[in-house]
Amino acid sequence: MSAQFDFAVVDKVLAAHDCKQSGIIAILQEIQEHYHYLPREIFPYISAKLDMSEAEIYSVATFYENFSLEPKGKYVIKICDGTACHVRRSIPILDRIRAELGLSAEKKTSDDLNFTVETVSCLGACGLAPVLTVNDVVYPAMTPDKASALLKELREELANA
Repeated sequence: MSAQFDFAVVDKVLAAHDCKQSGIIAILQEIQEHYHYLPREIFPYISAKLDMSEAEIYSVATFYENFSLEPKGKYVIKICDGTACHVRRSIPILDRIRAELGLSAEKKTSDDLNFTVETVSCLGACGLAPVLTVNDVVYPAMTPDKASALLKELREELANA
């Protein structure tokens, strides 16, 4: 376990769930909500606190797509590439966002941890295609130019924060 890692948040989450193994999904969700991912340091710590093997905890964290073992940005941008969005040209939107943020299919999060860009198979908003979300807020009928304008707004929010 890391001597530098502050486990206060983890302890608070564990206490809220009475340190019960049955709460592992909710525990991991709350920890990820705080850190924007699941830090590796938490696995041995939670293992000891819940009397579960690290492998069991890790298997839960890797089974559910919602969990991330890699740090994510303050803004998580999900671009739909389902059929409706794809045929309405979601890929040029993805390409523009990646280019403006210096990201790629392999590098999904900016070095400053402000932005993460992911593609998803469907956001369930086919009638609004092409669509993307920023921290689960839906932005319909996107174009590359609208995406650039949205990035500009998000950068301004960061500058004013």
